[in-house]
Amino acid sequence: MPAEVAYETVSTIDPAELLTFYRRQHHQTTDDVAKLKRMVDNTFCFVTARRDGELIGLARGVTDGVRGQLADCKLDPRFQGPACITRKDGRIEHDSYGIAREMALRVIGALREYGCERITTLAYGTEVDFCEEIGFRKASGLVVLHLDPGMMVPATVKAGESAIEG
Repeated sequence: MPAEVAYETVSTIDPAELLTFYRRQHHQTTDDVAKLKRMVDNTFCFVTARRDGELIGLARGVTDGVRGQLADCKLDPRFQGPACITRKDGRIEHDSYGIAREMALRVIGALREYGCERITTLAYGTEVDFCEEIGFRKASGLVVLHLDPGMMVPATVKAGESAIEG
């Protein structure tokens, strides 16, 4: 099957096609195409996997120039193999054809070539094994913290003021 898959590393992707892909995977993301366009515009690179022109996989890398992140690696469960259990969100659970691996390694290669000194990723549940298989290791002592912008505590510093005195 891998011979039937066409890979491409690109700097942009159509936000509407991206939304369609995410919806097909039941991936929780915004339905706001304008927000997806902003995400696309702020992404360093995308690696797409297509079969007969259909987007079946996508990996995305972001960077500030020093640190890079494999921010997305999603593969349609139809192309993951028999050990794919949850078939949810495009999470990589079984990459029997190596499609997700190829996409992830191409993003990592682009980030390395750009000069990133550290590359990280976040793995959710069933993705941990996949990430470790391509070389990522759990970082000891780190705790992932999440802030829902809708639940933010009001700022004590007003816009235009500095929190630093002096």
